[in-house]
Amino acid sequence: MKRILLAGISLCYTFLGMAQVNPLPSEQKMQWFEDAKLGVFIHWGIYAVDGISESWAFFNNYISQENYLQQLKGFTAQKYDPQEWVKLIEESGARYTVITSKHHDGVALWDTQAEKGLSTAKDAQVRKDVLTPFIRVVKTSSLKTGLYFSLPDWSHPYYDVRTRTQKRYDIREEPQRWSRFVQFYQTQLDELSRLYTPDLLWFDGDWEHSAKEWKAEETLTLLRRYNPNIIINSRLNSHGDYETPEQGIPVVRPQSRYWELCYTMNDSWGFQHLDKNYKTPNMIVRTLVDCIAMGGNLLLDIGPREDGTIPEEQVAILKELGRWTKKHAEAVYGTRAGVSADYVLEKNAFSKDGKTLYLYLENVKKKLVLSGVSLNKPKSVRVVGSDKKLSFDYAESYVDISLNSIDFDPAVTVIALEFDEKPNFVPFPPLSSTGALEKIAKSKNVEESIRTIAEYTSNGFNLFKGKMNDDASVMDSDLIFASEEVKNWVKKHAEVLHDAHRGIDGNHYAGYSALSADRQTLYLFVEGKPTGPLALKGIKNGVARVRIVGEGSMIGHKVHNKLYWSDRPGIVYIDLPAERLDKNMTVVAVLLDKPIELYREEVKAIENNL
Repeated sequence: MKRILLAGISLCYTFLGMAQVNPLPSEQKMQWFEDAKLGVFIHWGIYAVDGISESWAFFNNYISQENYLQQLKGFTAQKYDPQEWVKLIEESGARYTVITSKHHDGVALWDTQAEKGLSTAKDAQVRKDVLTPFIRVVKTSSLKTGLYFSLPDWSHPYYDVRTRTQKRYDIREEPQRWSRFVQFYQTQLDELSRLYTPDLLWFDGDWEHSAKEWKAEETLTLLRRYNPNIIINSRLNSHGDYETPEQGIPVVRPQSRYWELCYTMNDSWGFQHLDKNYKTPNMIVRTLVDCIAMGGNLLLDIGPREDGTIPEEQVAILKELGRWTKKHAEAVYGTRAGVSADYVLEKNAFSKDGKTLYLYLENVKKKLVLSGVSLNKPKSVRVVGSDKKLSFDYAESYVDISLNSIDFDPAVTVIALEFDEKPNFVPFPPLSSTGALEKIAKSKNVEESIRTIAEYTSNGFNLFKGKMNDDASVMDSDLIFASEEVKNWVKKHAEVLHDAHRGIDGNHYAGYSALSADRQTLYLFVEGKPTGPLALKGIKNGVARVRIVGEGSMIGHKVHNKLYWSDRPGIVYIDLPAERLDKNMTVVAVLLDKPIELYREEVKAIENNL
């Protein structure tokens, strides 16, 4: 493939010999995408001038369209340095980037020649094509090139929809006008294909019309004419190659083999001056791990200012991602979805050949237990990013790993279990409560006893029912513990243990849990010291308060990614002060506004932003 620089208002790329490229089978075509795991999304446009919602601000009548477009006069890009952007994106560990070539407002970042199209080159203060300089640098980097393209164009005179309350026309009455719009948007796609030959095309806005109205099949044919192996997201009325859930981390893995979570660092896609509600770098690293464990990618968004500078908070997050991905590269790129929480509480993933299982630890703790490993003893266990080998015991399908001697990563520590062949996981015989309490009471192994109590409690075995009251002021005289420390821990946590009910599964919380009899208090068992806040996914309820069981401390929580107009719950992050941790196992009580309701639906694209 030859690259030719064309002179004009700006330098653009075009490619020769594309017709000679043969289409690959789907699995080969998607390989780079499936292996990538991390991409960086870029929302940049005139909306950064006033710091308002991209396109939606006028669509929802929060501002007139006329006043929205006044931002063209303030879009300068005067400090824009595409070299610095690409350097930062590569440093983050991302393997691809997707930039907005045009959002729903219709303002193209390249010098479009399509009829009546708005662009930064012709209509903004910058008077330049600002897309080409970035793509030029991307094409010389290690990154794959992705372009976001809005199907709707709420500013174009040929498009039928203008705002939430206004339509220009009915396409059934003016089909020729609609045909002219389809020709317009396909002309723009033709321009983008000729100039940049993207590896990936990221559509948005397909919900406003049917596949037939968009002429989706013709659009795919057009794109593949330039790149037979182009990857398309799912937002062309399901004509694409992969799913794109938005904002909320999926509770259950999307059905498609290929998927990508598109995700903001704060609450906004584009730069908004007043939005300081950023997740911490720790939270973002753990979100990446969530995606890796479910076999997907994270497409993490940045929103540059109108002058082209990237906010400091966003830079800090990308740099922390870079530190973590560089240290743990083998446990990031090319990995595949791991096993369920039935076998290990920690998030996990396999290497591509299936012979290495990576366990991602968000807590500093003393041991790690993996169950159900049938007839497959690991040949080694080690800490990723170091040369540290770990001792372990293997018996009766259990792998018991000691973590006493390792240096934990400040975000997520990764343990690699290597096998001679891909391990076979089989359901372990169900727990039986027969004799369990007696065995616990007789044991002097404090750590093992308390962990066993948590495991049985989480699985719905109420070992202490009828043995004590809710504050342990009354205890069965037959309940005698060999370890005073275990006895004291049980008494401290009598509130939950005296009448505990089965907890929630590992998709919602990566640890043991239990529910009160009225299902309105959720108890979270916390092993060791978390590196960041506890995370709860898919809880539809409001949280009334959070406290530490047995000592009464009220602790803080914050909800991220809750969209007020959507029924999708956000992620509840709970701050657990290190000085209040129980040395054996801490239990946190989350009081809900009503009996618990769990969200298990598939997280999809956002079709509304009221």
